[in-house]
Amino acid sequence: MSNTLVVIGHGMVGHRLVEEVRERDHAGHWRIVVLGEEPSPAYDRVGLSAYLKGTTAEELSLTGAEVRADPRVSLRTGVGAARVNPDEATVLTTEGETLHYDALVLATGSRPFVPPVRGSDLPGCHVYRTLEDLDGIRAAAEPGTNGVVVGGGLLGLEAADALRGLGMHAHVVEVAPRLMPVQVDEGGGAVLARLVEELGLRVHTGTAVENVRQDEHGAVSGVSLTDGTAIDTGTLVFSAGIRPRDELAGPAGIEVGERGGFLVDPSCRTSEAGIWAVGECAAVQGRCHGLVAPGYQMAAVVAEQLTGGGGAEFEGADSATKLKLVGVDVASFGDAHGTSEGALEVTYANNAAGTYAKLVLDDDASTLLGGVLVGDASTYTTLRPLVGRPLPAAPEELLFPGSSSGGVGAGTLPGEATVCSCHNVSKNDITAAISAGSVEDVAGLKACTKAGTGCGSCVPMLKTLLDEAGVVTSNALCEHFPQSRSELFEIVRATGIGSFSELISRYGTGRGCDICKPAVASVLAGLGGSHILEEEQATLQDTNDRFLANMQRNGTYSVVPRVPGGEITPQKLIVLGEVAEEFGLYTKITGGQRVDMFGARVEQLPEIWRRLVEAGFESGHAYGKALRTVKSCVGTDWCRFGVQDSVSMAIRLELRYRGLRAPHKIKAGVSGCARECAEARSKDFGVIATERGWNLYVGGNGGFSPRHAELLASDLDDEELVRILDRFLMFYVRTAERLQRTAGWIESFEHGLDHVREVVVRDSLGIAADLEEAMSRHISDYTDEWAAVLRDPDKLSRFVSFVNAPQAPDPTIEFTEQRGQIRPAPVMLPVPTTERPGLVSEEVSV
Repeated sequence: MSNTLVVIGHGMVGHRLVEEVRERDHAGHWRIVVLGEEPSPAYDRVGLSAYLKGTTAEELSLTGAEVRADPRVSLRTGVGAARVNPDEATVLTTEGETLHYDALVLATGSRPFVPPVRGSDLPGCHVYRTLEDLDGIRAAAEPGTNGVVVGGGLLGLEAADALRGLGMHAHVVEVAPRLMPVQVDEGGGAVLARLVEELGLRVHTGTAVENVRQDEHGAVSGVSLTDGTAIDTGTLVFSAGIRPRDELAGPAGIEVGERGGFLVDPSCRTSEAGIWAVGECAAVQGRCHGLVAPGYQMAAVVAEQLTGGGGAEFEGADSATKLKLVGVDVASFGDAHGTSEGALEVTYANNAAGTYAKLVLDDDASTLLGGVLVGDASTYTTLRPLVGRPLPAAPEELLFPGSSSGGVGAGTLPGEATVCSCHNVSKNDITAAISAGSVEDVAGLKACTKAGTGCGSCVPMLKTLLDEAGVVTSNALCEHFPQSRSELFEIVRATGIGSFSELISRYGTGRGCDICKPAVASVLAGLGGSHILEEEQATLQDTNDRFLANMQRNGTYSVVPRVPGGEITPQKLIVLGEVAEEFGLYTKITGGQRVDMFGARVEQLPEIWRRLVEAGFESGHAYGKALRTVKSCVGTDWCRFGVQDSVSMAIRLELRYRGLRAPHKIKAGVSGCARECAEARSKDFGVIATERGWNLYVGGNGGFSPRHAELLASDLDDEELVRILDRFLMFYVRTAERLQRTAGWIESFEHGLDHVREVVVRDSLGIAADLEEAMSRHISDYTDEWAAVLRDPDKLSRFVSFVNAPQAPDPTIEFTEQRGQIRPAPVMLPVPTTERPGLVSEEVSV
């Protein structure tokens, strides 16, 4: 018979505890009841700010289907704990239900600290803690007005950036003399403040809110600071720290720490038998920890004890943090402030470049104690695991790995060094997984060890460890070209080579294959603007591109004309019906807002195209690695919820990018409001209307690995949207590898979407004008591939089943009928019988 484990709190740490117990409890010893006060199950609170940038609550959710479907777990959202009675081992819920427990874990987390300021409870005052808090901030935000954030720490800067993203002029008020006083020192704080202000935030340090002013309706109208500054605002956000949620302690007789929190020993046990505490509410030997990594460690400690592991103990917290706050890299680790006795400091500040770095060493400069990095935190993944260990090189070499011959890499780290503090994964754990041959890339390491699946700051180190272990994935396109597709693209662009034969003779070997020929053909078509069936080009294409149609399983082809934005006139619909009826084609309306027609024989294709081209249709490129469709809702034309003309924008984008040859197919969508009827965020690029313009999302797809697109830029006007899309698509065409969708392409960069944003939005590489010009050439060179075939007798001659009988149909093609339309006839195969040797049974359908 199973025992009952009650978990009070379903935040990140409470959820991790449930996962840890489920993973260890193979015998089904525990039935778990989870009480979560919030209406949503556990979500990624570290990534909370993404919610205001378009990430949905579902995407932030940590609770997968396997937990919801587990009969051992009863998850109750919107239900909290009113009282704990240790004597009777019961919990009274906020709904009045009494739950018995055999073990109880308190994971109540923390609450935002609101300074005791007059007026802090007025309408217009907010905290920054939950999804509901952010919904309130979003609803209250007025673009173009001031927004004030009280608190210049981690969450305070995130909140200020969120207000900026909502179109407000954000002010940050911090009582300490610098931003992020817990993580960075005076020098780092000064550089951080300058970088933050350059991005549009106004910083007020060394001052505090004295009072909150109110208007005639009793709502916030402004704040007065202790230094005499007055700021008019209707939106005030308190993000000045947190306090542990320990209100259940008093009535239950549970001891608390001197500064709050359920007092626990290293095993996370409270003063009451059978009750543990984990996460921000737990004061381990009197100290609370406000980061998620220590909470995850506590969850593992308690789960180990509950499932028979015995004396597991919390070994201390790694307080290291690495964040990109408002676009600025900030990291600190170890003794960042040099409080250790005899500590020495090595600092470097480059105000011109906006970078600051400090290392804290012991009194004989032989051991690394900690450090601070602002503006450039690229060395963080190497430095953090070295804390408390002898220096492997001179301090300046640690800060600037390329400054001398020695170099500092992953190989200098001892095996027991922690690489991933979120999941307590050591270098030994990672190298063991690599040595076992079970992983070949970072994704494999993540799946095998969980490293890199938390905050993600250790991902660069995972790549380095793979490289140093000799796990190298070749970028060669195939055995005939040692170069990657992107490298060949640049070679063709730089040299002006116009044929496959010239390219392989100069840069490859052999005669080519079915991998490199279509890939090079795509590059040549994209750069040269020639028809893909022009001379040698035609011999390079795969079957679909060779006949400008998709081959189906019975040897026939589909014809898919373009219908920009899904908008079509009744007359064109009639033509589609007439053509389908005349040629006996199967018709289907697709999810891409087009009509597919199946069952055309190869010799019928030109005549079908002729009828369609005469009616104003053109190729929809359903056969090519190119732009397919730009799906659209009806937008402001018809929908009462629409805020922008999504149909016009979808048509504009589809006509602009039609025929764009790429490493893989490209699908897109434009939604006229946040209700997302065009499913834009499941596309390679998706555009969603806002009241201030358009939000652009990139990197989604619905293929083998479905994923939502992420926000690239927000509140763009029409011309800004088109300009950034031009750059994004051309950057993808130039640099992605063969058959690499936009999602995988973005993930292939070390900093993922941040890198893409720097290049295509902020023009960090100085190539924006070149990318825009390349797109302009594509647009001016575009011709319909079907129409071009119809004008050229040589190209038309290719569309036959038999060279010696051009008009003869393929006799092997057969159809059957179902629901009033044709289908490929079942393939009949002889099946041997076991009744009498040598005889064959009747044919059966397969």
